[in-house]
Amino acid sequence: MAVKKLNPITPSQRFKVVNDFADITTDKPEKSLTKPLKKSGGRNNSGRMTVRYRGGGHKRRYRIIDFKRDKHNVKATVISIEYDPNRSARIALLQYADGEKRYIIAPSGVTVGQVVESGRGVAPEVGNALYLEDMPLGTIVHNVELAPHQGAKMARSAGAFVQVTAKEGKYVVVKLPSGETRMILKKCLATVGSVSNSDHALERKGKAGASRWKGRRPRTRGVAMNPVDHPMGGGEGRASGGHPRSRTGLPAKGYKTRKPKKASSKYIIDKRK
Repeated sequence: MAVKKLNPITPSQRFKVVNDFADITTDKPEKSLTKPLKKSGGRNNSGRMTVRYRGGGHKRRYRIIDFKRDKHNVKATVISIEYDPNRSARIALLQYADGEKRYIIAPSGVTVGQVVESGRGVAPEVGNALYLEDMPLGTIVHNVELAPHQGAKMARSAGAFVQVTAKEGKYVVVKLPSGETRMILKKCLATVGSVSNSDHALERKGKAGASRWKGRRPRTRGVAMNPVDHPMGGGEGRASGGHPRSRTGLPAKGYKTRKPKKASSKYIIDKRK
């Protein structure tokens, strides 16, 4: 996994940094594990635009990912590492001993031919899914459940990981990439290792057209609007806009938006930085 800088044969390529896709082993997805992905263009069921700055973009098919890893104690072989247009991470196609195929989020370092497993009594090796109570302290994990049998909710994007730091009663204490330390039930599953494609953060689009390929239309700055359209609009000349806030008046850049009585607060030991 690496990125490459293009030769500036056009102005848009001068600052463009793209992934070299060296880790991809096939360009055709497993058809039985894909389904159509319909675009809304930001419109609701009556056809009215409810979300701005969306529309267009390349056609995609959704890859059905196994976030539960509930096929326990059955060995699976990695038969390909693939690109997924719906997420920043790579995905790995597994073939189980009984012939069934499933996609998982590809962990960093996983290779074609590698055997992975999930469940009780499984070694804490990269790609294996274990219960948090079976993880040795200090283990780097991803695809972490927040409730048993719920499916992975945390650390699913490129390069993400969580570290197991302690075990207290029926909970395991983990440290998140944000710096937050929180408790998770020890009966929750997680996969050993960090998520693949950590170089995703180094990529640069280089031109506005690259955003259009992803279905994102140009965004109008609030400062450039009239007062009737945005709290930061209007003013004589090129006014900077005053206090940064959203279109509905909610302050931005530092204003705490987390609800004070949120149910999950009791599981958080240290808040994120």
